[in-house]
Amino acid sequence: MERVVITGMGVISPLGNDVETFWNRLVQGESGITLMDTLDASKLKAKIAGIVRDFDADSQFGKREARRMDRFCQFALAAASQALEDSGISLDQVDRERFGVYVGSGIGGIQTLLEQNALLDKRGPDRVSPTLVPMMISNMAAAMISIEFGAIGPTLSPVTACSIGNTAIGEAARLIRSGGADIIIAGGAEAAITELSLASFGNAKALSTRNKEPQRASRPFDAERDGFVMAEGAGILVLESLSHALKRNVRIYAEVIGYGASSDAYHMVATHPEGIGAYQAMKSALLDAGICPDEVDVISAHATSTEIGDKSETAAIKKLFEKSAYEIPVTANKSMIGHMLGAAGGVEAIALAKSLQEGIIPPTINYEHQDPDCDLDYVPNTARKKNLKIGISNSFGFGGHNAVIVLKAYEDNRR
Repeated sequence: MERVVITGMGVISPLGNDVETFWNRLVQGESGITLMDTLDASKLKAKIAGIVRDFDADSQFGKREARRMDRFCQFALAAASQALEDSGISLDQVDRERFGVYVGSGIGGIQTLLEQNALLDKRGPDRVSPTLVPMMISNMAAAMISIEFGAIGPTLSPVTACSIGNTAIGEAARLIRSGGADIIIAGGAEAAITELSLASFGNAKALSTRNKEPQRASRPFDAERDGFVMAEGAGILVLESLSHALKRNVRIYAEVIGYGASSDAYHMVATHPEGIGAYQAMKSALLDAGICPDEVDVISAHATSTEIGDKSETAAIKKLFEKSAYEIPVTANKSMIGHMLGAAGGVEAIALAKSLQEGIIPPTINYEHQDPDCDLDYVPNTARKKNLKIGISNSFGFGGHNAVIVLKAYEDNRR
């Protein structure tokens, strides 16, 4: 059975478009949430979002190529390029048949769909782009990465809503562990900040409407939380078998030692109030990793800042970890970056890998008022230094899809 390690990482996010910028701002407790200025939000309930700034697709890919990709696909390819460069992999030395891509998106090319539908209404069917469908479908991020880097091994585009990143990482790790691949580019991407999607989430009363205080709007576990803040971006990792990585003698960020998945089997959008699915996924991930609950040093929570979601995740953590739940730091990245939907798991896996490497837990900002149902150690407002060996990252999605990964600080035992 192969061991699986992370050798490269790339990120496009509201806190920066490279790993170091993202990580440094995350540790400082900075918020990437702002008033929306990329669309007319005057009629929307929520007028704030986590927007990717300073991203120039034309200069990165060339104007012609950029026009053939929806924004979510541009994010995915940019983050994958970073991750592959970071890994130091030489493509001419890779067995392409054992080189795969597991990258998904929850909503896909909604901006392209809306633009082309408007064109259809205004100018008729002859003006609709022949590339609408390939630009819109969510598997195109994985496809474009595969095409760009010549990865002809297994390619998968999971669609498990907001747990996509963890699903991709977990399933990729399973394949590598079983000997089915040497390298897999894994993660998620999303670019769904549109008037339509914001209107829908807003009417569902899922979004924060703290419009006068954008940076204080995403407040996981806080008693005054009022919904999530929509965000965009991509988080991509290079997963590699340990034996393959050691042959290349490269830096290793962390090891993927466990993965668990489950379904709430409860509701289209609401999480199970008792956190049954979340508990099952965490339990399965620890069993897969072969570790006990008391070996976990940090939890990266899904924590979207919704009333029921944060409460049920807290209940699930208490059920699994029992008394030790109060001793494990729980951090919520979404307090700073918002909810990146299908990109969230990949980005939060990167943050957890950096935490294990650096021995620093990013804070949960805007935690000011204790909710009696959310009473764990949420690392409030200030980053914390701690010796970390094992961490878990939770991701839960609409439809009750749950995915949890377990990462371990890499120890080189060759010396």
